[in-house]
Amino acid sequence: MARFIFITGGVVSSLGKGLMAASLAALLQARGYKVRLRKLDPYLNVDPGTMSPYQHGEVYVTDDGAETDLDLGHYERFTGVPARQSDNVTSGRIYQGIIQRERRGDYLGATVQVIPHVTNAIKDFIRADVDEDLDFVICEVGGTVGDIESLPFVEAIRQFRNESPRGHCLSIHTTLVPYIAAAGELKTKPTQHSVRELTSLGIQPEIIVCRCEHPLPDNERAKIALFCNVRKEAVIPALDARSIYAVPAQYHEAGLDAEVLLAFGLLESAAEPDMARWDDVTDRLFNPEGEVTIGVVGKYVGLQDAYKSLTEALVHGGMANRVKVNIKWLDAELFEHPEAEIASTLEPMHAILVPGGFGERGTEGKIASVHFARERRVPFFGICLGMQMACIEAARNTAGLKGAGSSEFGEADEPIVGLITEWMSEEGLQKRSAGGDLGGTMRLGAYEASLAGNSVVRSIYGNDRISERHRHRYEVNVHYKDALESGGLVFSGMSPDGELPEIVERPDHPWFIGVQFHPELKSKPFDPHPLFASFIEAAVRQSRLV
Repeated sequence: MARFIFITGGVVSSLGKGLMAASLAALLQARGYKVRLRKLDPYLNVDPGTMSPYQHGEVYVTDDGAETDLDLGHYERFTGVPARQSDNVTSGRIYQGIIQRERRGDYLGATVQVIPHVTNAIKDFIRADVDEDLDFVICEVGGTVGDIESLPFVEAIRQFRNESPRGHCLSIHTTLVPYIAAAGELKTKPTQHSVRELTSLGIQPEIIVCRCEHPLPDNERAKIALFCNVRKEAVIPALDARSIYAVPAQYHEAGLDAEVLLAFGLLESAAEPDMARWDDVTDRLFNPEGEVTIGVVGKYVGLQDAYKSLTEALVHGGMANRVKVNIKWLDAELFEHPEAEIASTLEPMHAILVPGGFGERGTEGKIASVHFARERRVPFFGICLGMQMACIEAARNTAGLKGAGSSEFGEADEPIVGLITEWMSEEGLQKRSAGGDLGGTMRLGAYEASLAGNSVVRSIYGNDRISERHRHRYEVNVHYKDALESGGLVFSGMSPDGELPEIVERPDHPWFIGVQFHPELKSKPFDPHPLFASFIEAAVRQSRLV
């Protein structure tokens, strides 16, 4: 029977609950346990799919097509366990399901209330889709304890703990221990108040994780333990780390995994963690044999969380080649002005990457950067919208289609990119309309692609059939395939039915690949995605030429 670990946060947001959950899962895995991670988000959006990246960071997409919180990306990167639709739920989704049931009459005339109906729905989510061989389910609650939005989730956890067998549930509370420079000391009072808030809601945490910028002295740990009703050893300091990939080892040294197992009565029988995988990751990260600079020409560069998985995938590609990857974030809009000095900005780059995005803003700047990479023979990687911009650039400059554009941005004389209205999935034919809802209506999740036998991508993947995750509403128009290939842009990956272009490449270029999917979503520090490993390898070669 799986044991449940609930992680809450207090004092302030952005304390790293997601990284802590992922690190704990990695440590339990290293001891031989099977773990699954879940995220409970209190906001009223059904999912983050329609939220601005500046509001929420990136939207992480699972194999089964769920648009989820970016913390699920951390979960997958640290554990290698593919996330599912059932691993992320929001208040919006909970209420949507309840209201649909109420409209059908499922409640038989009862007054629908937060308790028991909302809390029961949350508990049903926590219990759902739990494999029989799982040892631990780790549930992270978004937001901060005390917020009105998170109250139903905290109440549901309180009930869940009471309904579960004794010793099968554990609560970890993450708080901030701020350093007051003028006083020259750490302050424990915010932690005391946060734990008091949680206990007033019926949950006594067994472990308290304290984020702090300075080492937490023993006397302060003892003080927190005394006032918060836990053992001193269960007060775990969490200092800033050199890298997120050093966090699992740091938490192990602080005793987090040992305290969790002790609370469940499993410590004596537990194996010591095998940290070889993480030792290799940090060795490659902290002991590079060179460095490269990658220019990322995007439109959400003001918030790096908007490209979180992309950033990490580039780092993983660096690990595969034992080089440090310096990412230069470049606002695509800067390349759209007549006075823009594109060459002087991009010449120092060893490779150029154009990521995904939505809307017209910045697209001409992205096309200009593709043009530079093609003409100057700089390694180029286009992802989703980046591939579409590469196709439009090719149409305009190598295929003679001067009116080439995308119907996403209005009418175009030559609609190289258009709205996809029908496609095949495992569930059958999917249909969409231009005037339909925006939320959850894109081509989402894992789809297969067939690779041309003599292509560059076939040699990179080492396979002629791949599966990658998608998140887009517009596709490259396959009717322009012959025209674009006449200009040297080869369609080297197609959907199995041959209708949807998945990958384009230029065989006569040092490294020029565009993909309609998001390979960054499947990259891991201990298993870098082959496209990113190859891209960084090309950047290393380029760095030796300049």
